[in-house]
Amino acid sequence: MTTEPRWTKSSYSDNGGDCVEVATNLAPHGTVPVRDSKDPHGPTLTFDTSAWSAFVAGVKAGDFDA
Repeated sequence: MTTEPRWTKSSYSDNGGDCVEVATNLAPHGTVPVRDSKDPHGPTLTFDTSAWSAFVAGVKAGDFDA
Protein backbone atom coordinates (compact mmCIF):
# COMPACT_ATOMS: atom_id res chain seq x y z
CA MET A 1 0.00 0.00 0.00
CA THR A 2 1.32 3.41 -0.93
CA THR A 3 1.76 6.19 1.60
CA GLU A 4 1.66 8.85 -1.12
CA PRO A 5 -1.71 10.58 -1.40
CA ARG A 6 -3.78 9.82 -4.49
CA TRP A 7 -5.84 12.97 -4.77
CA THR A 8 -9.46 12.90 -5.92
CA LYS A 9 -11.19 16.15 -6.80
CA SER A 10 -14.72 16.73 -5.61
CA SER A 11 -17.39 16.07 -8.21
CA TYR A 12 -18.67 19.57 -7.42
CA SER A 13 -15.48 21.11 -8.84
CA ASP A 14 -17.29 21.56 -12.13
CA ASN A 15 -18.95 24.60 -10.52
CA GLY A 16 -15.90 26.75 -11.17
CA GLY A 17 -13.21 24.76 -9.44
CA ASP A 18 -13.58 26.15 -5.92
CA CYS A 19 -13.50 22.79 -4.20
CA VAL A 20 -11.33 20.36 -2.32
CA GLU A 21 -9.31 17.29 -3.13
CA VAL A 22 -9.25 14.30 -0.79
CA ALA A 23 -6.79 11.39 -0.57
CA THR A 24 -8.91 8.57 0.84
CA ASN A 25 -6.26 5.99 -0.08
CA LEU A 26 -4.52 6.88 3.19
CA ALA A 27 -7.56 5.99 5.33
CA PRO A 28 -6.10 2.54 6.11
CA HIS A 29 -3.23 4.45 7.75
CA GLY A 30 -5.73 6.32 9.95
CA THR A 31 -5.70 9.69 8.19
CA VAL A 32 -7.52 11.49 5.39
CA PRO A 33 -5.63 14.46 3.89
CA VAL A 34 -7.63 17.30 2.32
CA ARG A 35 -6.35 20.23 0.24
CA ASP A 36 -7.65 23.15 -1.80
CA SER A 37 -7.98 22.13 -5.44
CA LYS A 38 -6.91 25.62 -6.55
CA ASP A 39 -3.63 25.36 -4.61
CA PRO A 40 -2.34 21.78 -4.90
CA HIS A 41 1.09 22.76 -3.56
CA GLY A 42 -0.35 24.66 -0.62
CA PRO A 43 -1.11 23.40 2.87
CA THR A 44 -2.88 20.13 3.55
CA LEU A 45 -5.26 19.44 6.41
CA THR A 46 -5.13 15.92 7.79
CA PHE A 47 -8.13 14.43 9.56
CA ASP A 48 -8.44 11.32 11.67
CA THR A 49 -10.35 8.65 9.72
CA SER A 50 -13.20 8.52 12.24
CA ALA A 51 -13.57 12.31 12.22
CA TRP A 52 -13.66 12.36 8.40
CA SER A 53 -16.26 9.56 8.34
CA ALA A 54 -18.44 11.46 10.83
CA PHE A 55 -18.14 14.63 8.72
CA VAL A 56 -19.11 12.82 5.50
CA ALA A 57 -22.07 11.15 7.27
CA GLY A 58 -23.19 14.57 8.51
CA VAL A 59 -22.99 16.05 5.02
CA LYS A 60 -25.03 13.18 3.60
CA ALA A 61 -27.60 13.58 6.38
CA GLY A 62 -27.96 17.31 5.63
CA ASP A 63 -26.58 18.39 9.01
CA PHE A 64 -24.75 21.33 7.41
CA ASP A 65 -27.46 22.57 5.05
CA ALA A 66 -28.07 26.30 5.30
